[in-house]
Amino acid sequence: MKQLMFHDDPQFWFETLRVFGQAAYGGSDFGEVVATAGRITPGDYDSWHDAWAAIADRLAGEADRAAGAGHGVSARQGYLRAATYYRTAEFFLHDNPADPRIAHAYGRSVDCFRAAVPEAEPVRIPYRDTELHGYFYRAATSGPTPTMVMHSGFDGGAEELHTFGALAGLERGYHVLTFDGPGQPSAIHRQGLVFQPDWEHVVSPVLDHLLATEPTVDPERIALLGLSLGGMLAPRAAAFEPRIAALVALDGVFDAARPVLASSDLDRAELVRRANAERDDELDQMLDVAVATNPTLRWAIGHGRFVMGAATPREFLARFLEYHLGDGVAERVACPTLVCAAEDDLFFTGEGALPGEPERLYERLTCKKTLLRFTEEEGADAHCQVGAQRLAMARIYDWLDETLR
Repeated sequence: MKQLMFHDDPQFWFETLRVFGQAAYGGSDFGEVVATAGRITPGDYDSWHDAWAAIADRLAGEADRAAGAGHGVSARQGYLRAATYYRTAEFFLHDNPADPRIAHAYGRSVDCFRAAVPEAEPVRIPYRDTELHGYFYRAATSGPTPTMVMHSGFDGGAEELHTFGALAGLERGYHVLTFDGPGQPSAIHRQGLVFQPDWEHVVSPVLDHLLATEPTVDPERIALLGLSLGGMLAPRAAAFEPRIAALVALDGVFDAARPVLASSDLDRAELVRRANAERDDELDQMLDVAVATNPTLRWAIGHGRFVMGAATPREFLARFLEYHLGDGVAERVACPTLVCAAEDDLFFTGEGALPGEPERLYERLTCKKTLLRFTEEEGADAHCQVGAQRLAMARIYDWLDETLR
């Protein structure tokens, strides 16, 4: 898709497109996004925060006044857009976890979301010696009901999934459970839980809780959807969790470190060895150059250190290299699987004769499988189809209807 704004910064443009996409289900408004993005200095994280925080504050104030005057619909719609903009405001600040703007914007985003969406019932899922947080959407059905369990990936959370699949499932008669696992917003912001690659140990307690607390869930029709990095995490969970009846990888990922590997002359094994070495000044310098010259890697490494508890860029790299479906894991997935692929994915597209990450995952699956491509002609070629959510959700849930029928 043509970059309409931030022409020299693909990461700023992608995040702007991501906010545009929220409009499909009421999470943003086109004119608000254009006006706000126009006030941002390209590449300036402080400018990004200030612009999005300002519109979020204004909308939250208007929603407060609407609620006080008894205008419930206007209040809920305003709160929902404010939640999106607060979430967007703190997105690029994570290279300094002590920045107080992060906790403020995140807290305001959650508060506004809960004021906007009373039908999203907050859930607390027992997990180790603590708990995971999410939301349960109850379909207006009777009897055993198919259920979509959803989680995001490297940088998204349960609240964003409201407009990124939960509403689409609810209006089609599905119960929907969204949750944040370790490393994802509520877990990292509130409890300090960092990411872990063995995602089956995250999903299994979620399913235990779902089946123990929701008697109308049909245990034979539980689907799992993972978004972005979740396109690797969800298949990992499905490889070891037999209760998953259908799997959606949106978009599919075989090796999450692909963007890093693509920017290096080192093969994977050598990069793993050097990333885990006690000292490697040359690799440290290479990572510093990447941060200084590549907007996407600048953000990814700063955010990644935060969500993976890494002290240095090289420590982050060492941990991130563990996020893959090699060693026969992909081949263990047994349930029907839908692998989504974006034609111009910012992170996981192929180069030349090399396949993209969705294709690499699809090739290794041995279960019943479908590869679903999204194209520029459809306006759906961006990572996770952020600019075409209605189209993507229609195709995903139609596949799911047929698979679970």
